[in-house]
Amino acid sequence: MIRTVIFDMDGVIIDTEPIHHHAFFTEFAELGIPVTEAEYATFLGKSTRNVFQHLKEKYHLAQDVEAMVNRKRELFNKSFDEDAGLDLLPGVRTLIEDLRRHNVLLVVASSASKATIARVFDRFQLRPYFAHIVSGEDFAESKPHPAIFLRAAELAETPVAECIVIEDAANGIAAAKAAGIYCIAYASPHSQSQDLHQADRVIQDFAELNAASIQSIG
Repeated sequence: MIRTVIFDMDGVIIDTEPIHHHAFFTEFAELGIPVTEAEYATFLGKSTRNVFQHLKEKYHLAQDVEAMVNRKRELFNKSFDEDAGLDLLPGVRTLIEDLRRHNVLLVVASSASKATIARVFDRFQLRPYFAHIVSGEDFAESKPHPAIFLRAAELAETPVAECIVIEDAANGIAAAKAAGIYCIAYASPHSQSQDLHQADRVIQDFAELNAASIQSIG
């Protein structure tokens, strides 16, 4: 029986991908690097630090990685704070509340920084629902490396066979499967470029899930 649900955040709990996209491409323009949409799609699920480490090497950038990360965070925060219409994805709060009513432990395991996760959790009052928060900035390697999900299961004190992951990006799905965890993919409107075939199940709407159906997996 499933005892722990591990949520990705961006594109699963909240639709911040357009804000990330805007922040990244604004900075790419400032740096003068020709990142394409196709290349950007390969970054989804990776930490911002790892993205800029890759770009620094590829484009021989003189800028310090931390400076580039901080600039992207500054751009993201400004857009996030100014977007009054930003909300959780439809149905996800209902699912979260249902899972907690049925004593399912919740963990968020996001490639986002701790500061960005905190910004989302504080704005939408999510902290009471989640037992643990795991940020990709604490790991040397980003998804598709499984470390972040293995750590989430470890913190939850739950065997991987009794966990599931909810993801929207190919890198995240690959990480979940590498960790040996059942993965449900949410086909987000902003993840149409993502290959979801590795997922154990693909949903189009969070109304397709509830605590009873999740607990019965496996």
